[in-house]
Amino acid sequence: MQNDPELNPKYLGKISSDFVKVSETLKEASYAIKKQGFSEYPVFAMCQIDQPIGQMLVEKKQAENEWHYFASMMEEFIQRGLIAEKKAFKENYKDPDEFCCLFVIDEQFTNFVFVPYPID
Repeated sequence: MQNDPELNPKYLGKISSDFVKVSETLKEASYAIKKQGFSEYPVFAMCQIDQPIGQMLVEKKQAENEWHYFASMMEEFIQRGLIAEKKAFKENYKDPDEFCCLFVIDEQFTNFVFVPYPID
């Protein structure tokens, strides 16, 4: 199946249901990345296999989740050539206090997805 820029709602549900299990950890990591001055644009790679982007944050099955989550940032994606237009990325980036920037890596879909953090 080819990569489709439009995310199937059923597939988004699959991503969201896994994300909610680790959302608090990702939100804390996002805050730390910004607070420590690493980047204003945290990105979390989400995949079911090991991959080279970012640092492992949450392993599959660690919190009853089905995906691995890797902490990264916009700057790494630029260095790796995965983001060509820094300005366009910044313009589309959503408030990291409200949304998690996921880079979903899967056979069905590979792209950036912004998922809102659950409201406490």
